[in-house]
Amino acid sequence: LHEDAGEIAGWFLLMDEYIECSAEPRSLLVAKLVPNRSPEFDFKSGCETWGVAFSPDGSYFAWSQGYNIVKLIPWPLEDCRISRKIASRLKLDRKGRSQSGEKIIDCGQNVWGLAIGAPKPENGGRSSVNQSKCVSRITGMVLATGLANGEIKLWEVPSAHLLFNLKGHQTVVRSIAFISNENFMLVSASRDTTLRVWDLNQDGNLVHLLDDHRQWVYCCAVSPDSSKLCSVGGGKTLQVLLWSTISFTVIRKLEGHDADVVSCAFSPDGALLATASYDTHVIVWDPHTGESLMKLRHCSPAAATLDVDDGFRTGFVRAVSFSQEGLNLASVADDGLLRIWSLDLQMPITVAPLANGLCCTFSPHGGVLATGTRDGHVKFWTVSRVLPTLQHICRKTLRHVTSTQQIMLLQVPKKIKEFLTYKSF
Repeated sequence: LHEDAGEIAGWFLLMDEYIECSAEPRSLLVAKLVPNRSPEFDFKSGCETWGVAFSPDGSYFAWSQGYNIVKLIPWPLEDCRISRKIASRLKLDRKGRSQSGEKIIDCGQNVWGLAIGAPKPENGGRSSVNQSKCVSRITGMVLATGLANGEIKLWEVPSAHLLFNLKGHQTVVRSIAFISNENFMLVSASRDTTLRVWDLNQDGNLVHLLDDHRQWVYCCAVSPDSSKLCSVGGGKTLQVLLWSTISFTVIRKLEGHDADVVSCAFSPDGALLATASYDTHVIVWDPHTGESLMKLRHCSPAAATLDVDDGFRTGFVRAVSFSQEGLNLASVADDGLLRIWSLDLQMPITVAPLANGLCCTFSPHGGVLATGTRDGHVKFWTVSRVLPTLQHICRKTLRHVTSTQQIMLLQVPKKIKEFLTYKSF
């Protein structure tokens, strides 16, 4: 890693003229977003970036920069190239106004959960039976913010117009996920130990209350086909639950972690589920069977050789995110390191210093990883994109629509079944 930083407009740092994809497995810090506030407010309660999110089409990026503020920024990335020309479009003028359509949103409370979603396009313009019974106010992308007081505010993208203010949770809304199938719904996870499901086609009405967790619910994620919901929480039991998004009942309980589970993510084809825990491990599961496929430990002698800034010195894992091709996994831990794992090798192919990291997410185009930190900053990294084999492309296409159980019924050799179910690469 190298860092040749120059500050742009007091908040955007660009490290190179541009970064191109490379055949070598590496990660490079290319840009940094810094809140436009005095440094004396950094590392104080309320300044954290708990959430970063790209829009589904990759055209916008949102981050909670602390002190109630979310910024919504146009994001014209192309593959994994960031040029100075693109960066210049994000500059602020002298009066602090964006020249690129940036929106500054004051949510009135500290922001913990953050997500951008959009309703599923209707086929041929025909409405489903459920949609024909209501008139949805939502026709485009939506930014959802989960707040410290238990409220959820939804904002229109890109206008930042407030659409709904959903009330029901008793305390912090820690995570948010969208369900986009024939319905358009929002799932929220809270420290009040519940998940709530809101129908956005019915003005945000509460339609389900899920209360199987016994302690804080840290995170929730929806599978790419919107058929499954994963929720993770604290305690020694009921840490990882899988729900049907049709009946909203628990279909599977996953056991294997030894401490609070704080993050979860589905792979792009929905065939894998990753969960991150304070037990210093990430477990990759088959969500169709509940089988643990691999366990990635965040305590490595090699990490000790890196020059890591002062910060937390534990292997508590804070966040996970799958790369777009589904062959790599990013994780952020309290030992001050960002890791990019190869699922094939089951080991990190890149380790980079990242002090006080809290969250991470890959862009939909796959070449950029965004990370949020405890001081309210965001860092962007280029990640060498793996050129998938034709076999993996076929596997990914098949697994979008085929469960593990259906794979096992195929009349194909055992080795092919193992490959299709990610037991081999």
